[in-house]
Amino acid sequence: MALPFLPGNSPNKQLGKEKFHKSQHFDYSNGIPMLVGCEKPGIGGELLGGQKIKPKYSVYPKGRGSALPSWLAFDKQALCFEAYCQEAVPEARDETYRIRKFNIYFYLEDDTIQVVEPEYKNSGIPQGTFIRRQRVPLPPPNDDQFYNIFHFNLDQQMVLYSRTFTVTNCDTFTRNFFSKLGVRLNNPAAVPADPYSNLRQQIEKSMTPLRPYERRDTLKQFLDHEGKVLRFKCFWDDSESVFGDLRELVLHYFLADDTIEILEIIPPNSGRDTAAKFLHRSKLPKHSVRMKQPGQLTDRTVLNVFDSSKQGKRYILDSLKTGAVNEDFYKDCDLTIGREVSVWGRRLIIADCDDFTKDYYRSKYGIEDFTPVQYKAPPAPKPPRPMPPYNGFGSEEDSLSSCQGLLPKPPQKDFYKFMEKDRNVLKFSAKMVTDDPVDSERMFIISFYLCDDSISVYERSQRNSGVLGGKFLERSLIKKPGQQLFKSELSEYFTAQDMYVGATICINNWNFQLLDADEYTLNYMEQHAEEFPKANVGNILSKLRSIQEEKQSEIRKFLTLSDPSNTGFIPYESFRGLLTGLDCGLSEHEVLMLGRCFSERTQPEVDVGLMLAVAQDFLKKKHFEELPAMARDFTYRNQQKTGRLSIKETRTICKAFKLPLPETLLGGLLSVFADGDEIDYHAFLAGINWVEHHAPPVMPEDTLKFNVNARSDGGGATVKHVNYSSLLRDVFNITSNNADPTTAT
Repeated sequence: MALPFLPGNSPNKQLGKEKFHKSQHFDYSNGIPMLVGCEKPGIGGELLGGQKIKPKYSVYPKGRGSALPSWLAFDKQALCFEAYCQEAVPEARDETYRIRKFNIYFYLEDDTIQVVEPEYKNSGIPQGTFIRRQRVPLPPPNDDQFYNIFHFNLDQQMVLYSRTFTVTNCDTFTRNFFSKLGVRLNNPAAVPADPYSNLRQQIEKSMTPLRPYERRDTLKQFLDHEGKVLRFKCFWDDSESVFGDLRELVLHYFLADDTIEILEIIPPNSGRDTAAKFLHRSKLPKHSVRMKQPGQLTDRTVLNVFDSSKQGKRYILDSLKTGAVNEDFYKDCDLTIGREVSVWGRRLIIADCDDFTKDYYRSKYGIEDFTPVQYKAPPAPKPPRPMPPYNGFGSEEDSLSSCQGLLPKPPQKDFYKFMEKDRNVLKFSAKMVTDDPVDSERMFIISFYLCDDSISVYERSQRNSGVLGGKFLERSLIKKPGQQLFKSELSEYFTAQDMYVGATICINNWNFQLLDADEYTLNYMEQHAEEFPKANVGNILSKLRSIQEEKQSEIRKFLTLSDPSNTGFIPYESFRGLLTGLDCGLSEHEVLMLGRCFSERTQPEVDVGLMLAVAQDFLKKKHFEELPAMARDFTYRNQQKTGRLSIKETRTICKAFKLPLPETLLGGLLSVFADGDEIDYHAFLAGINWVEHHAPPVMPEDTLKFNVNARSDGGGATVKHVNYSSLLRDVFNITSNNADPTTAT
């Protein structure tokens, strides 16, 4: 039962509608107001009563998301059809009608059609483009519409501008395109024969011209092998003649026209003049010794019919070729390694060929043996060039480069190593090995720069020590001790493999013992264990497995007795003292790496209040007042209004506003305020806002902890306890559980 037509009961079509624009139907054309929008919709794009809008193009691309425009989806795509047209020929005795063949192109991007008639020899008809590219209307009474893709099919007739075309066939792309659209094409139709064209062909075949045309088609060979050249190494033994010797040659065989070119390789200081070519590019006969006279060899023979002073001379081509001279020329099948080639009486022997030539013969002739011919003795070894000893001026590399050439050049540095390992610095804490009680208490920081293997030494300042700290050694390359000063060979310098915990190095007659390394150095050596044997845990475990059984028993007994409560962990100092005291062949660095591998790592707790106080101190000193602008930028980027942004976007905004915080401090704050991959930027901005939320003052040493150039010496993570149960299981294949120590022993 329908509702009564009362206010509130009738549906309102305007509810939920957002578009109320009206199409423009009237416009001025040549100054006259006219109705130009007959096919335009009404208000809001809705069709008027009884209005039907025809699509502009026949097929639209279908896919997920927004549809592509037709000019982009079907760019440079056209359907090709073969067709013919029969037209009458009035007032002709031999020809009553003719069959004309056409190609119909349908462009998918705008439904335009182009008709082209192929050109035929001696047709007498202007051929080429028959209908220019345009949209063709349908025949009346549907002349207000245009042809689209669904009007095409095989074995059917089409009327294009009052001329009837019969579509016979199409190409593969057109057939596949119709298959994708779901259109079934008819079978191809045959083109009817043209009687007059057949008569013309029979007449041409029966004609025997007085001068037969000899056709030599070399275009296919040129197109297939243009730019392809076979390259052979040859030699000519001319040692029997006066002042003759062995000549090296290069033979080029051009596959495009079967011509040969020979170049000579003239060694330096041979006394011979440089010639352009040994043989110019031409066809090389097999059995000729002397060059032929001009006109002796011709492609075609001419016969003199008669010679008269009044009527002139008459010539005719010799179709029987009675005076032709047949001569064999070298082909690619005649050129193989070890084969002899006669070049106008000179005997050349092919010795070798390049890789392209080998692939060509392997694919065409199946030849696999390409053993080169040895035609000359191996070159004599170069005499040694002893270098003069170092003279003491400049560096050793600089002095050596001045001896390698007439013009001295500066020594080249390893640029790839510099770019790969730039800013990678290994830092060790060290002490001086000496009997002097004052010097033995001095502490140093030795930095090794991996980009150029240079070393710098910095001395820590200690109160009431009587020694001023600071720079002890400028960054430079350090030679290993025990080398002669003036010698021919280059000196050996300290490398990264010589730097490890427990090593003793001699720097300018001062002995230093490396005591410890920072966390970055230890991590770098662990990650590049193939470069640092002392940090390779696999080699360390192999050393432990290879020790004697007696020492293995002592190790197991000590480790078990050092843990009376059976927790599976022992202090690192006890573990270090055990391996050092048993003399297991492990250095201090290897013991440290072993302890780090089987250790209970504890990270120091992060003081969030101190980090925020240091951050506010940095912003206060730099007078940074862009925090309100940063808050607006954070709000603008947060489209979902969740109050959170990703870590990457937060870091980008901080870099855009040039937030004056060190990278270590900024990364620490982002990790503190991070919840997964997002950051609560309201809490982050409130924590660093030094204007509204004042933090307590900080000490200078607290600021240095978060400085960009500061690096701790002991490392962030410390080794306190070692999991000896995992060590026994991995090294000695013993499972350590809550068992009696004597039984385990």
